[in-house]
Amino acid sequence: MSHLSKKVMLVSGESSGDQHAANLFLELKEHCPDIQGIGMGGKKMAAAGIELRYDSSNIGVIGVIEVIKRYAQIRRVLNAMKSLLLEQRPDLLICVDYKEFNFKLAGFAKKNGIKVLFYVSPQVWAWRPGRVVEYGKVIDMMAVIFPFEVPFYEKENVPVRYVGHPSVDKIHIQRTKEADFQEFNLVSGLPVVGILPGSRTDEIKRMLPVMLQAAELIQKVFPDVQFVLPQADSVSDELLEASFQHSKIQVKTIKHQFHDAVQCCDVVMTVSGTASLEIALLKVPMLVAYKLSTITYFLAKMLVNTRFIGLPNIIAGKSIVKEFIQYQATADNLAQEIIKLLQDKPYAQTMRDELQAVKKELGKGGGSKNMAKLAMEMLDVPVKGYTKR
Repeated sequence: MSHLSKKVMLVSGESSGDQHAANLFLELKEHCPDIQGIGMGGKKMAAAGIELRYDSSNIGVIGVIEVIKRYAQIRRVLNAMKSLLLEQRPDLLICVDYKEFNFKLAGFAKKNGIKVLFYVSPQVWAWRPGRVVEYGKVIDMMAVIFPFEVPFYEKENVPVRYVGHPSVDKIHIQRTKEADFQEFNLVSGLPVVGILPGSRTDEIKRMLPVMLQAAELIQKVFPDVQFVLPQADSVSDELLEASFQHSKIQVKTIKHQFHDAVQCCDVVMTVSGTASLEIALLKVPMLVAYKLSTITYFLAKMLVNTRFIGLPNIIAGKSIVKEFIQYQATADNLAQEIIKLLQDKPYAQTMRDELQAVKKELGKGGGSKNMAKLAMEMLDVPVKGYTKR
């Protein structure tokens, strides 16, 4: 079969997966201009030229209760994706993160003779290490984004390839910090605090009110403080406004310029996830805060075997940034840590130095390029200047 007629199905369920899948497909098109992409995802995948059969922005949820609430909808979408697989029979299914959904879809594809490439490993070092064997049964290749993940799969003889973390390439600063201050109407010399409540509806409803309460406490110590909120593409204005109504704080929301907004910050309050890693790569001091539903939290405590939830800490293997989880994620605790970072210059500088080490650990990037090469290898498309390993 000529590579001209190759077809891939890409499936992501969350904002970061949407970005990773879009970048991967753009790289694929560089080598195979006529490759066809179909699947499920968000705005970035659509913009990259993937024909979306389902918009995933409504089903990106975390936690047992949250999944149960949307179970019927998620199941309906899963069945629709299974039907699409049989109808289209792509040459390769690329599952991007969104683990439980994609695990089921991958199993279905494998049973029906469709090759499966899984991109972004489930966090097996933290969550049910026995799942490595289960994933091995439903995929042809696991592409991991952290070097320390490789041995988990090798130990169980599951095909694995380290491709590099896509966030390393994703950091795009459009302007100088000075130009950004002008662009965002920020006053130079006054403290800037970033508020990052997440990209999912459930996260924002839980975390934004707490962060805004913390902001009120910070403002009492620093009356001239400026607050910025880089708004994720998946987040509606209405959702943010609902929280802003109950707060006296003035917050500048900034759309489509995440990295430039973060660059302006002296310190950031963020939820865990990819955002914390991108902030680390920009070497901006931060805290990580997270709340789950009570049931999800207690289940996670029983099942999860990890000291940290923040990616900078996981990569470093030690506590670099303070984590405030569940009952510790109070406005008072968040405010105290932000105030300390703003007042204690050596403390903030030590954190910057540690974040620099995290950046070094992740290497030079090239994640999307490496992923595209791996996908082409699985599609039997020759890649110029690249040989199979």
